[in-house]
Amino acid sequence: MSNTSGLAPGRLTGQFRESALPGWEERTPSTPGDVLSVLSSYRSLFALTGQAYVVVAFIARLPLAMSQMGTLLLVAGVSGSYGAGGVAAGAIAITNAIGSPLAGAISDRIGQRPVLLVQSVAGSALLALLVVLSSLGAPWQALAAVAGAAGLFLPQVGTMARVRWREIAADKGTDRFRLTSAAFSYEGAADEASFVLGPAIVGLGAAFVSPSGSLILAAVLLAVFGLWFALHPTVAVAAGHPAGPRSGPLLTPLLVGLTLGTLCVGAVFGSVQTGTTALATEAGQAGYAGLLHALLGVGSVVAGLTVAAIPARFTFANRLPVFGAALALFALPLLAVHSIGALAAVLLVLGLAVAPYLITVYSACEATVDPRRLGAAMMALAASTSLGYALGSSLAGQIADRSGYTGAYAVTVGACVAALVLALVIRPALGRAQRAAG
Repeated sequence: MSNTSGLAPGRLTGQFRESALPGWEERTPSTPGDVLSVLSSYRSLFALTGQAYVVVAFIARLPLAMSQMGTLLLVAGVSGSYGAGGVAAGAIAITNAIGSPLAGAISDRIGQRPVLLVQSVAGSALLALLVVLSSLGAPWQALAAVAGAAGLFLPQVGTMARVRWREIAADKGTDRFRLTSAAFSYEGAADEASFVLGPAIVGLGAAFVSPSGSLILAAVLLAVFGLWFALHPTVAVAAGHPAGPRSGPLLTPLLVGLTLGTLCVGAVFGSVQTGTTALATEAGQAGYAGLLHALLGVGSVVAGLTVAAIPARFTFANRLPVFGAALALFALPLLAVHSIGALAAVLLVLGLAVAPYLITVYSACEATVDPRRLGAAMMALAASTSLGYALGSSLAGQIADRSGYTGAYAVTVGACVAALVLALVIRPALGRAQRAAG
């Protein structure tokens, strides 16, 4: 790996700790006897970077989570059309799905720092421009175009953080799997938490200030914490790889299968949001839709944090079908819910299967993809999630117009069943790839 800082990847612990927040104590990584302790694994992991990095990386991912709902409310408010707001918000999702893999491929070559610097500055400026143009009475089509441009630059911080954790844990010997597992479990839970907290911040901002105030906050957070994430010493382990021979094609059948897995999960998110909005509106409690959808994320966060406790002998090839089966089983009751109370319970339980499935997909990618292409591969997974969200939301919306919220939830069940079938199909290839990678 090319390392322009002169620091050795995986041996930066002392350098990282210097950047920790005041009062953060250094901790010695736990002994092998602590492997079964989830808290010990997380303490060992965060001690490698310091608390500041964990805080910065979490806050830096909030602008992406805030931008879609913030844009929807802003454009809908100034145009008087929720359709126009939906187009603008959808433009962010689509362009981000296109731009993220490109950003990942470029960061694999030249490193994360220059990519993140450009993304943070351009993304922040375009979000601010969106607010300015809306205040000047620009047509909604122009606002949608600017929103699409912003989506092209909004960074997938969680995905880039996963790439860094892999390199940070690379030389930890027998602790490597434990630390990497903890890292991917945490990042999965952090992503889920950001997509619960982000829209909540936008909702509160819109209620007490304005939708434009929420987008300005997102722009400021990206400018400050996006740049901080780009300049943090951990970026040295993701300094890029010089041009040279590759070990094979990036788009392997296995990676395609894993990408389809995240597409299924994205479709779950999108269809659940649509179905929940339809049910809450029919019940005369439309304002509860956001809170109900957040329950899916709450259950997902809780389950995601516990994935680090799963032993290595329970391989990814075996985990994925188990978590896929849990998705399909836990989604079935959605076809029978007819009240907000019942829906809340079902969504909370369904969330317990979402994060483990998604974390397993990302972990399998990390274990089987050429490290020189890991950024592009993981960005493809993130982009597929966004596309799945748009697809699931659109399809569920069309069905809900004809069949109500139960029809929308049928899309959720179908996506979960597809995730299970996909896991069974790619299981042999995933097992062979994991054994080959050691």
